[in-house]
Amino acid sequence: MYQFAIADGQDKPALYREIAGALDALTAGEADGIANMANAAALLWKYLPDLNWAGFYRAKGDELVLGPFQGKAACIRIPFGKGVCGTAAETGTAQCVADVHAFPGHIACDSASASELVVPVVRDGRVIAVIDLDSPTPGRFDADDEAGVARLAALLADRIGE
Repeated sequence: MYQFAIADGQDKPALYREIAGALDALTAGEADGIANMANAAALLWKYLPDLNWAGFYRAKGDELVLGPFQGKAACIRIPFGKGVCGTAAETGTAQCVADVHAFPGHIACDSASASELVVPVVRDGRVIAVIDLDSPTPGRFDADDEAGVARLAALLADRIGE
């Protein structure tokens, strides 16, 4: 059993540094990508406040396929270019959406979700997965969240396989 002393109430950059340190410790030397994604989803779920979903979609051909996550059951397949996750996968850029109901083509896996952050995991110039965070609070995510999750995505790029 792993125990991490990640403090509540700190600023977001410090929180993400601590999560990255914990994630590095959990995934270093582990070759199984599913296990590494599962531990990453568990860390995000445990230590990021105000989430109702945290997890991964894996790139398979021209679609995303559900990977390890924490939260309610989710959509299994998302075509590239569709919804927030598909847009992030198709463009290779993070999508920070303050109001998912205003996002064209949003896929409502959980009607309680109000805002979303999706960050691509890129290896060798290709999106291999996306990290998806949902919140029931509008405007929950900001530039600090995007930068923090991008750091986690970079850390995982060589540790989650395809």
